Amino acid sequence: MNIVILSRNPALYSTNSIVNAAMRRGHSVRVIDHLLCDLVIRRNKLELYYYNELIEDVDAVIPRIGSSATSYGAAIIRQFEAMGIYTCLNSDSLLKARDKLSCLQYLAQKDIGVPLSLVINNSTMIRPMLTHIEGERKVIKLVSGTHGLGVVLSESDQNAESVLEAFQKVKQRALTQEFIKEADGADVRLIVIGNKVIAAMVRQAQEGEFRSNLHRGATSYAISPTKEEIDVALRATQLLGLEVAGVDLLRSSRGPLVLEVNASPGLEGIETTTGLDVAGRIVQLVERNAAQH
Repeated sequence: MNIVILSRNPALYSTNSIVNAAMRRGHSVRVIDHLLCDLVIRRNKLELYYYNELIEDVDAVIPRIGSSATSYGAAIIRQFEAMGIYTCLNSDSLLKARDKLSCLQYLAQKDIGVPLSLVINNSTMIRPMLTHIEGERKVIKLVSGTHGLGVVLSESDQNAESVLEAFQKVKQRALTQEFIKEADGADVRLIVIGNKVIAAMVRQAQEGEFRSNLHRGATSYAISPTKEEIDVALRATQLLGLEVAGVDLLRSSRGPLVLEVNASPGLEGIETTTGLDVAGRIVQLVERNAAQH
């Protein structure tokens, strides 16, 4: 097959891992920076150019769209879809999963467990709205944040009020969420490919830190997830229409709570932690679905 990988940087671990996995299976692979693609849109004929070269004879697309390029990345995926080319991440699912607020709203509506969350848009109502969350500690995170950036653990309502006022002053929308004490600074990441959880790990925050991102110095170890965790991860990805996803869960006293569903999950942490060839499983999925498409 001729496979196009949409990625800003071919040297990134995840991109490189998928390239190598596809080449090992005998495919022709090309990495294209989606932000440097140009589109031609006309009736019954859509075209995509890369450095003025018409991109054609493509059998499948594997998008690796970062959070800073979501909107145009989705437009590029949509162009490939309109050209009749299979892509393992569709544009609507990317947009639905990437917007943390919309994703939480949708999953909660569909009876998926999520942390109790507030969006306080009226600055005069911060203090009374905070009473919806029991306990002094609250997690405040920017809706647009990634890798643990823009995430604050407030120790009191007064502290939370100050943080939220600061975010509002710089016109940044934030989520205020309950602090799950029993999670003990850890979360669970499950990798879903197709309709199966193929890998899972726990990410444990370092001492004195509550953010369990590996980018923040957390440690990780492979696990066998519980049936309830698997069921929640599969249902969340199915609802969002994702074929490849990383689902982040918190283990709480009332069951697994979905923190986030990542439509372009990083592969370095999960592959190095579990020793599994996750990239190879993505390529196998693409082989099956592109043939059917």
